[in-house]
Amino acid sequence: MANQDDQFKKVISHAKEYGYIFQSSEIYDGLSAVYDYAQNGVELKKNIREYWWKAMVQMHDNIVGLDAAILMHPTTWKASGHVDAFNDPLIDNKDSKKRYRADVLIEDYCAKIEIKIEKEIKKAAKRFGDAFNKEEFIATNPRVLGYKEKIERILLRMATALQNEALEDVKLLIEELEIACPLTGSKNWTDVKQFNLMFGTKLGASADSAMNLYLRPETAQGIFVNFLNVQKTGRMKIPFGIAQTGKAFRNEIVARQFIFRMREFEQMELQFFVKPGSQKQWYEHWKKTRLQWHLSLGMGADNYRFHDHEKLAHYADAAADIEFKFPFGFKELEGIHSRTDFDLKAHQEHSGKKLQYFDHDDNTNYTPYVVETSIGLDRMVLAVLSNALVEEQLENNTTRTVLKLPAVLSPIKAAILPLVKKDGLPEVARNIVDELKWDFNITYDEKDAVGRRYRRQDANGTPFCITVDHDSLKDHSVTIRHRDTMKQERVAIKNLKTIIAQEVDVKSWLMKM
Repeated sequence: MANQDDQFKKVISHAKEYGYIFQSSEIYDGLSAVYDYAQNGVELKKNIREYWWKAMVQMHDNIVGLDAAILMHPTTWKASGHVDAFNDPLIDNKDSKKRYRADVLIEDYCAKIEIKIEKEIKKAAKRFGDAFNKEEFIATNPRVLGYKEKIERILLRMATALQNEALEDVKLLIEELEIACPLTGSKNWTDVKQFNLMFGTKLGASADSAMNLYLRPETAQGIFVNFLNVQKTGRMKIPFGIAQTGKAFRNEIVARQFIFRMREFEQMELQFFVKPGSQKQWYEHWKKTRLQWHLSLGMGADNYRFHDHEKLAHYADAAADIEFKFPFGFKELEGIHSRTDFDLKAHQEHSGKKLQYFDHDDNTNYTPYVVETSIGLDRMVLAVLSNALVEEQLENNTTRTVLKLPAVLSPIKAAILPLVKKDGLPEVARNIVDELKWDFNITYDEKDAVGRRYRRQDANGTPFCITVDHDSLKDHSVTIRHRDTMKQERVAIKNLKTIIAQEVDVKSWLMKM
């Protein structure tokens, strides 16, 4: 656990030092769980968003985009159930006076059991060497099976208690597991209480006539209320999807783990409308497709796993999370949900407007079912940064810190470095920048020795360093250095665009799906 904590601290520190993520309004001591994306972070975030958008919208002729407003009519949130049921179960420790999410305390307890499973697997792998069969070991080892059964039993009991609003049983579970306050070790807990997460605001010039509104806690409802507008104007035939990226707001009382859980965050969502009866097939399709999208980035298949929900929301008939192995353990990165016809029917009932689809193929009128894929963009940024940050031991007994970002997502694609700041080399380097910046985000760096510049760009995640030297003046060639391998080769300046494009082109990455 200590190693994981150390790695996470390094990720947070690196994100600030290299201009990825800053604490919001830091000069005023900041706001808890609110962050700003700095000059490199904003590029990384944009690249992830575009990589998602191309895969989800541009590559499908039956999916279109939407950008709905953050402010919506308040009845929207009554219809969606957020006014009555968008709550977190909170518990206070009487001694430390700290407030926690009860479900997160229990999940963290289970995460510690997961670490025990990992240790058992590592011990066995060391003992059996090449003969070790990980899948067989997990499926047959009594100790691992015991740990897994304990986790399932705990999570099922918690899910059942929360679904039935049996908050006293949630507290009882915390006490039975002897879960202590992470800060003080105290086990002196209050009762569990529900807390609504929506941010309230007002619309109107005067206090008397102002309408009470909410900042949207999710982006999905903007899609549902526009279902008919998009279907008719786009002449969309079922099955079809509406995709959206945008900000959502939740008054997280126990926001934590850097940008993993924030009060202001961004979602990337697809609501896919299907004929009733076909939802299971589409649910499986999108589970597979979304995992392939993640795997196309080359961040390691072992870092992903599916978590199928045992207990479902009242409106769902299937739900699963794609979990990613963050430095603090496997946590939800994306959700795939079969939401049935709950959303459209609820908005139809509350608005009095008919939200149905007329199917010309079989002359029927019906309320479509919905399969949703929803990924947290900020969590994806954290997953990418966490996975990419490594310290490498080099042959000369030195170390280098390198951010091995997928090249397609890297904020800066290439750094152009004149070997010295004289003899016409900066001019050649600037000409290369002017040529390449039409196609790629490029930086120019002439400060310090070239070795130090290489290290700086490694730590920044830049896939290529291109060095202009005195020979470049004669042979119109440069030295290109690859970040991950540190391999250097001599190439013609005229070929640079093609070489970079081969590594960073979205098409070549998405074709891996």
